[in-house]
Amino acid sequence: MRALLQRVTEARVTVNDAVIGETGPGLMILVCAMAGDTEANADKLAAKIAKLRIFPDEDGRMNRSILDIRGSALVVSQFTLAADTSRGNRPGFSTAAPPDEGERLYDYFCKQIALQGISVATGRFGADMQVSLVNSGPVTIWMET
Repeated sequence: MRALLQRVTEARVTVNDAVIGETGPGLMILVCAMAGDTEANADKLAAKIAKLRIFPDEDGRMNRSILDIRGSALVVSQFTLAADTSRGNRPGFSTAAPPDEGERLYDYFCKQIALQGISVATGRFGADMQVSLVNSGPVTIWMET
């Protein structure tokens, strides 16, 4: 699985002008299931994200996890993280999991993040979503299992 994490002060996702998910201080997580990914990949990614120390401590050093700050997460599916731009000018997405499997693993990943003790809001798989956020730092981290 691939994920792009952004440390945020706030983030929201809308569909048809309606807010369907939002978070305060915590993480915006864009996630993509890749072909061949399994629940074990989602488990590993969720556990790593929960413990990742990218939030500032009292000295301003990145030394706290989302659990430490009692932050929340907005998790949005984004198959374009599978983009292959190695040939031509149009990205290919053949390395992404098929839609049914991608949705299943996305839902599973969201549940695993919640099981880590993190409050989770979500986007809507396959929808045309508008995402807005305030990136704190800015801190943006790429992760892949």
